Amino acid sequence: MSTPTTSRPQRPTAPADPLVAYLVGLGDDALILAQRLGEWITRAPQIEEDIALGNIALDLLGQARVLLSHAGEVEGAGRDEDALAYLRDEREFRNVCLVEIPNGDFAVTMARQLVFSAYQYELWTALRNSTEPLLADLAAKAVKEVTYHRDHATQWVLRLGDGTDEGHRRMQAGLDRVWPYVAELFAADDVAAQLPGVAVDPPSLLAPWTAYVEDVVARATLTVPTPTWHSRGGRRGLHTEHLGHLLPEMQHLHRAHPGARW
Repeated sequence: MSTPTTSRPQRPTAPADPLVAYLVGLGDDALILAQRLGEWITRAPQIEEDIALGNIALDLLGQARVLLSHAGEVEGAGRDEDALAYLRDEREFRNVCLVEIPNGDFAVTMARQLVFSAYQYELWTALRNSTEPLLADLAAKAVKEVTYHRDHATQWVLRLGDGTDEGHRRMQAGLDRVWPYVAELFAADDVAAQLPGVAVDPPSLLAPWTAYVEDVVARATLTVPTPTWHSRGGRRGLHTEHLGHLLPEMQHLHRAHPGARW
């Protein structure tokens, strides 16, 4: 009597075209963080923050739509922005892990916003010189958006860090929470290396990012954390458990009613 064998499911692979992979990675960063920020609507500490975080989320969603739409066009497999956003599973997403971690309290969210918006500012500034026309055009618009995102986060970090004892404690705890995810933003990327002139080499963004963020942290009377571990693997589809909880909520309506139109 033979024993039946069970084959293990194939691990999803990255898109074969490096340009598609690059566009999807940047698009997923923006899409997932937009989803996280949307969770603050009606829950922010001030009504103005409901509006501010909602607007930042919409800016990021706009970036995601452009990037994922173009990725689908370049891929040529018939997948549009909705298919890429709603019909991929967790291991097929290529976002960095930072954007998928839970919001935590408001200080954690502002720490994440400072880290990510300062990174995006340097990224889009550099991509204005991309030889890929769509990336260069998007960067010219996006850098204006993320300038506001960065300033918004900066003002909150300063207000909380250099404010009351409780605000200072929470803001430092927020930085401590997100700092293990920082290094992944600037890790060498094989995909970007295959796109000279088109993509940006992530390590090249670290020095200007560090200069800006460490100045904000110092002015907020806070301390730059020294994490004991670093996240990695998001660009290869290796995520935290949190993305597995986020995606069903984000994708439910589309999957429950395939092909539906408003």
